[in-house]
Amino acid sequence: MKVLIFGDVHGNLISLEKLFGIEKGNYDQFVCHGDIVNYGPWTNECLEFLSQQQNGFFLKGNHEKYYIEKFYPGLNEVAKSFFKYCYPMFNAKYVELINEFRDDIKVGDFKIKHSVDDLYIFKDTDIESLDFENNTVVGHSHQQFHRVIKGKNIYNTGSLGQNRSLLDVANYLIADTETNIVELKSFVFDIQKVISKMEELKYPSICLNYYKSKNTVNKL
Repeated sequence: MKVLIFGDVHGNLISLEKLFGIEKGNYDQFVCHGDIVNYGPWTNECLEFLSQQQNGFFLKGNHEKYYIEKFYPGLNEVAKSFFKYCYPMFNAKYVELINEFRDDIKVGDFKIKHSVDDLYIFKDTDIESLDFENNTVVGHSHQQFHRVIKGKNIYNTGSLGQNRSLLDVANYLIADTETNIVELKSFVFDIQKVISKMEELKYPSICLNYYKSKNTVNKL
């Protein structure tokens, strides 16, 4: 079985729709590991789009938890500004949907979750002390990688909607549960459509500047 795994969509409908267009017919099941909401201008639309797709499973990310709790607990001023602006646009009808999201799921030999102990795991993070019982797929840090820790494969899908290195590059992976072969995949999308919508909706300047300051493929 081929499983499409992605997450950290963050309200980016442009990237989300392109993903399902590119991979149409190329997977048997999909798992979204969370953080569909916040930051980008289409939180409600992304939730609606994904709820209409077949053969999918959804996990709860930290931002879904913030939306359910109606509170962002962090201190980062940019993140606080995004939450303060975006949360009031969230349609409460999706609370019931989010409440049904799982914390993790096991597919074949792969354990999928948004994060491990709420850690931001990067390709160089020291995680030797963590106990991985299965091959593990996570997100949360928005950085795509494959590592081997104590004989177990650790994958990070990267971010579908808010790549922090190259903002217009979407990352995800496809795992084959029969062969255990994992493809780390990516594509480029039109980030200007996202920024233009944010400008149309009059996002705070601190939020717009965050997106506009990021590198993109087109800038390099």
